[in-house]
Amino acid sequence: MTGRLEGKNAFVTGAAGGIGREICRRFVEEGARVVAADLETSAIQDVLGDLDASSFRAVACDIGDEQQVASAIEGAVTAFGGLDVLCNTAGGSSQADGRITEVGVEEFWRVMRVDLFGTFLVSRFGIPHLITAGGGSVINLTSVTALRGFPQRTAYSAAKGGIAAMTRAMAAGYGEERIRVNAIAPGSTMSPRVAARAHTEQAKKTAAKHVLGVLDPIDIAEMAVFLASDESRRITGQVHVVDSGFTTVL
Repeated sequence: MTGRLEGKNAFVTGAAGGIGREICRRFVEEGARVVAADLETSAIQDVLGDLDASSFRAVACDIGDEQQVASAIEGAVTAFGGLDVLCNTAGGSSQADGRITEVGVEEFWRVMRVDLFGTFLVSRFGIPHLITAGGGSVINLTSVTALRGFPQRTAYSAAKGGIAAMTRAMAAGYGEERIRVNAIAPGSTMSPRVAARAHTEQAKKTAAKHVLGVLDPIDIAEMAVFLASDESRRITGQVHVVDSGFTTVL
């Protein structure tokens, strides 16, 4: 029995993080060949070093740097002969975020550079190769912060809202070339970064609003597999909320 992603080549950013790591693992398990990008290859190898080397390559890439992104994408195409899937996972909020009158300008631009501009650059350099392949799938990671008000996440909310809007624009712009563009909006997901502050009162309150329990990275990875596969061939321009019921709770 062949995997759901058999024969597909994928480029995944944020590969050393909890969600990115699970996406890479599930893509390989389903038959894809994956180029996994993060700031340092050592970080990727530490968490994904057990994957079959014939199906997996690690590449160091600062996704906010135009030249590094261009080089990493070209390297992926050279390594596996083309690209079929882009998965823009890199990003994340920090405790330096806050209300708009309090968050530092430096933090605002840091988040914009990684989350929004990074998604822009990877898509800008990757989509031409998906067109060459006859079509493909772009999967962007947004957040429930793009859908509801989080006063302490001004910069992150703005970046993730931009990704949601850009997803729809990209889907409209590249449908004729058979490029599908979708976003996943996770709720609170137990990545190492989230786990580190799970003991705080605010984190406990947020977790309680996830009616089916706080998510695990595998929950997001399974949606990514679906969106990367031909099973979602008629789905584009959508923000798929995977939040354990969080946005249904007042």
